[in-house]
Amino acid sequence: MSQEKLGECLGLTFQQVQKYERGANRVGASRLFDLSRVLDVRVGYFFEEISATAQAASPVEVIRGNVTKSVDIPDDDPMTKRETLELVRAYFTISDPRVRDQVLAMAKALGGAK
Repeated sequence: MSQEKLGECLGLTFQQVQKYERGANRVGASRLFDLSRVLDVRVGYFFEEISATAQAASPVEVIRGNVTKSVDIPDDDPMTKRETLELVRAYFTISDPRVRDQVLAMAKALGGAK
């Protein structure tokens, strides 16, 4: 979806959408709710891949004094990447278990795993 189309759906200009995308403007709860409806996703979708670093630095953790310098999950961990989540979601949309097994075998073969 283009920024212009998204802006139309939200009642914004594409420049305003760009500011959200770049992080120049913060996204409030009501705007996040609107975005989830326009994009047909749950609000929680926007938080599914939040890094451990971001979680550790959340305002509530800062207030509690729990912000740590070391984080258990490195940012380069493939399990924290959007690509991994998209791949898993696509994999589980395959209804035939035999086809899923073949896709898994192919991915392992391409990746050099046994």
